[in-house]
Amino acid sequence: MAFLSSYRQSFDERESAWWFVFSGNKLLVERTDEGVHLPLLNGLEALPLRALRKQYLGTMNGHSCLTAECEADVPLPARMEFHGLRKLYGALDEEMFWVAGRAFQIIDWDRTHQHCGNCGSRTKNKADERAKICPGCKTVTFPRMSPAIIVAVVRDNMILLAHAARFPGAMYSVLAGFVEPGESLEECVRREVKEEAGVELKNIRYFGSQPWPFPHSLMIGFTATYAGGGIFLDGSEIEDAGWFTMDDFPPIPGKISIARKLIDSFVEKQKK
Repeated sequence: MAFLSSYRQSFDERESAWWFVFSGNKLLVERTDEGVHLPLLNGLEALPLRALRKQYLGTMNGHSCLTAECEADVPLPARMEFHGLRKLYGALDEEMFWVAGRAFQIIDWDRTHQHCGNCGSRTKNKADERAKICPGCKTVTFPRMSPAIIVAVVRDNMILLAHAARFPGAMYSVLAGFVEPGESLEECVRREVKEEAGVELKNIRYFGSQPWPFPHSLMIGFTATYAGGGIFLDGSEIEDAGWFTMDDFPPIPGKISIARKLIDSFVEKQKK
């Protein structure tokens, strides 16, 4: 499936479209004998749902893609279910999953920007681009995106992995953190690793990026080489950290994340 992003302020809801319908942070899906699918509908009238808000996303395979937020605790037709996005990874088509992530970010932005942050007036959807405009003070607000770095730090045949307080179970991952105002990405990489683990870096290199819809981040991946310092934990976010070889990994993130891609890339280089 190929998704093409576009913006429309108005659209014909009666046309056959992929509907990304959310209740809170859970997505409506249809379960069939073949698996889990997104509903392809001619409007929401086919379902007993009242949309609180709607946004146009773009097109996929000739069908429009629309996102909506509905009321909580609504009765659903047979085989229709709400599920969290994380649990749907691997169940939905990969392209569809990432469009679902985009849909959640846009509908969450719509919900949280109904009023102007400058003067408090009710906002309106801008006619020519995906933005909110205040009729009173003319402030324009775009969908929020929070850039964050994530970095695989390598020392000889070892990689630095840490267990954060927010992680489930005993999972370990590479270090990550949000970019501060006025800070370059490379500066953020150095600061976060120094603050969280006490380690100095060199040879910082760009690896790749990934939109992360939990709820509105852009993860920007890097690799780096250990340049000095002993592991010294920040005492708040990071509960444990250490150097691991590919043969003694603790539990690590699943395939969905760029964190896992960074770890897998480290493993592949060790095999050569």
